[in-house]
Amino acid sequence: MGAARGDMSDLSIGLIAIGLMLAGIYFGMHIGIALIVTSFIGVWLIKSPPIAARFVAAAANDAIRDYLFGVVPLFVLMGMIVSVSGVGRDTFDVFQWLMRRVRGGLGLATVGANAVFAAITGISIASASVFTKVAVPEMIRLGYTPRFSVGVVAGSSVLGMLIPPSLLMIIYGVLAEESIGRMFIAGVIPGIVLALAFCGQILALAHLAPHTIGRPVALTHIETSETAGTAAVKFLPIASLILLVLGGIYGGLFTPTEAGAVGAAGALAIALGRRRLTWRLLWNVLIETGYVSVSVLFLIIAASLYSRMLALSGMPGAMTEGITVFGLGPWGFLAAYLAIVLALGCIIDSVSIMLIMLPIVLPVARGFGMDIIWFGVVTVVAVEIGLLTPPFGVSVYTVNSALNDPRIGIREIFIGSFPFVITMFLVLLVLIAFPWLSTWLARM
Repeated sequence: MGAARGDMSDLSIGLIAIGLMLAGIYFGMHIGIALIVTSFIGVWLIKSPPIAARFVAAAANDAIRDYLFGVVPLFVLMGMIVSVSGVGRDTFDVFQWLMRRVRGGLGLATVGANAVFAAITGISIASASVFTKVAVPEMIRLGYTPRFSVGVVAGSSVLGMLIPPSLLMIIYGVLAEESIGRMFIAGVIPGIVLALAFCGQILALAHLAPHTIGRPVALTHIETSETAGTAAVKFLPIASLILLVLGGIYGGLFTPTEAGAVGAAGALAIALGRRRLTWRLLWNVLIETGYVSVSVLFLIIAASLYSRMLALSGMPGAMTEGITVFGLGPWGFLAAYLAIVLALGCIIDSVSIMLIMLPIVLPVARGFGMDIIWFGVVTVVAVEIGLLTPPFGVSVYTVNSALNDPRIGIREIFIGSFPFVITMFLVLLVLIAFPWLSTWLARM
């Protein structure tokens, strides 16, 4: 192979493979295909075609054969069932009643409902879709500006990927070979901190810049049949499911995979008890679960091949050596890494960013002695900021699609969600400055 590759070193081949992969994604190639093709070519050039073929086969065989990967379809199924069961509407009603005496109460209710909904779905897009239909019309009807209404929903939907169970936490745990249960628990305090920061931001806007939220009618002036009793009845199934899943993991009763199965069964029981699940709807839920799960597992296979190719090229070691030579140190490395993640968030989706970056940076982070659980939480928050930044902004486009209102365009939603981007960045700095917020529960 020496003649075929000329004077190129293994490291040069690894760098070229990364460049080709990014070019492929830019020109529309699916991220999984781009990872597999460029990794195959890289191994081919570094070793030989037969080894490259065996390399792909081994990656496909080894990447997802462990029963642990059952956690992906099980938690996706739980989230899908919860999304069609009417739990989102009930959660919003409960928080609307709780916040009825607070200025900006519907905005706070939306954040609170999103936080709770996140604890039983784990997918930001599901949260954005549900609360666009539930919260936005109600907020506009009661006098909130359309920009603020859609901004709150888009902004708070990112809680779905931080508060466990979280699909991004699962992917990070797989790529980092870290306990998914620990990753879930690590997201609890940061998720609460972020939700409280969003609430603080809304209260600040309501009192210091009330024109930005509109002239909402006080909820105390709206007739409602909601009482403490009815609110408790609505909230009981939600709280029970959260306690069942997270309590089971934290208490050591279930592994994450078992918790996913128990949670899916609990979500099914709630949907059946509410008579919200027809045979046709159940079939659609199963089909959608299959689509999402296969997509995620295929990406994990592709990422496994990609990380092996990088290790073979010597990229992680060279990167560590380069950082040492330039004197960046751990904090310089972290700043550069987060800057790249935030930039990538403007053009590609969250999962793709993690698949591209983590195989490169995780060995470097370990080399600097960084806590990998803390590094994961910081990564997820940084990646999630990309859900709200133009031009990609998946949550923004989800809100726009679910709303389907020609009077409220993409631009309005991006502007409305911008304060939440600022708040997320500030929370990211807090999590970096105080690592124990991410590690305290996970290390107990």
